[in-house]
Amino acid sequence: MTSITHQLWRKGHPAAGALALMAAAGAAHAEYAINFQQPVTSIAADIYDLHILMLYIVAVIFCIVFGVMFYSIFAHRKSKGHQAQQFHENTTVEILWTVIPFVILIFMAYPATKTLLAYKDTSAPDMTIKVVGYQWKWGYEYLNGEGEGVSMLSALSTPQDQITGSAKKGEHYLLEVDNPLIVPVGKKVRLLITANDVIHAWWVPAFGVKQDAIPGFVRDAWFKADKEGIYRGQCAELCGKDHGFMPIVVSVVSAEQYTAWVGEQKKKLAAAADDPNKVWTLDELKARGEKAYGANCVACHQATGQGVPGAFPALDGSKTVKGPKEGHIDTVLNGRPGTAMAPFKGLSDTDLASIITYERNAWNNKSGDMVAPADVKARRK
Repeated sequence: MTSITHQLWRKGHPAAGALALMAAAGAAHAEYAINFQQPVTSIAADIYDLHILMLYIVAVIFCIVFGVMFYSIFAHRKSKGHQAQQFHENTTVEILWTVIPFVILIFMAYPATKTLLAYKDTSAPDMTIKVVGYQWKWGYEYLNGEGEGVSMLSALSTPQDQITGSAKKGEHYLLEVDNPLIVPVGKKVRLLITANDVIHAWWVPAFGVKQDAIPGFVRDAWFKADKEGIYRGQCAELCGKDHGFMPIVVSVVSAEQYTAWVGEQKKKLAAAADDPNKVWTLDELKARGEKAYGANCVACHQATGQGVPGAFPALDGSKTVKGPKEGHIDTVLNGRPGTAMAPFKGLSDTDLASIITYERNAWNNKSGDMVAPADVKARRK
């Protein structure tokens, strides 16, 4: 018996019997995913209970309606001499088939409304995180609470040969990321969700959270995980070519582990901060740019710079890359509206300068010129 079934059983919940049967069926047919993920937040548990309640109501209505129908067909068939009854302008019948569905709807509406109001109540959070959907990765920025100032991009980390090749695939090979979202257990986390390019959706079933991320709009959601662990989800909108490779991983840790993680992130940020007075050489920018390109650009434009025909243009031999620096900088900074090229203003001036320098000198481009961080800073709007 699962933990949630056990809890419902102890409370005498009417869903306990059904859940026990489901658990038994699941043990016999473990390969079939026939139910929701086990809830780890109060909202997810409420949604689960609402689902079971509605299932009961619909099942009872189904049995009554079809039972009466089949009984009427059998017991009052024409071969036994019965005649069709007329109920036109029968006040009693009119009242009954109006009042009974109304009472049923009220009985269903109250728990549904209560759950919906709780689902939308994002007040008094312990911390707030901004979530931005990109093609095809997630950006997280801790806005307030412990961890304020920490930010990162989270993308699929599974090697390409596991996805399309013959390499052995891991259990969660399409649900592994390089930088999971880290949150403390038992804390209310408010999410401010938006998108950079097209509509995405941030969806983690175990939290009971699914919220569309729409460019130009900020939507919010919340969760408070009651149990430590790793919880996985995916983008739930058809957001483009690599929609199926945009997973979400949330790691819920203890308060002590979270504090230690925040401290490590702050140290990394301090160590990675660039000296504004440093004078970079072409070779230094190219070396840094190759790493930054691999972290931010390779999924679309490929390590070879050849892009994906019909989806992403090649950078090797590109007129933009081989053209004036200003045009190249503007494209990377601001993106190109109407295309999959997203703006990368969130990266530092040094990272952008190194990426652009690398692109202008990689593959067959070999321009020999360099874009300095100051050049990028001057083009920011």
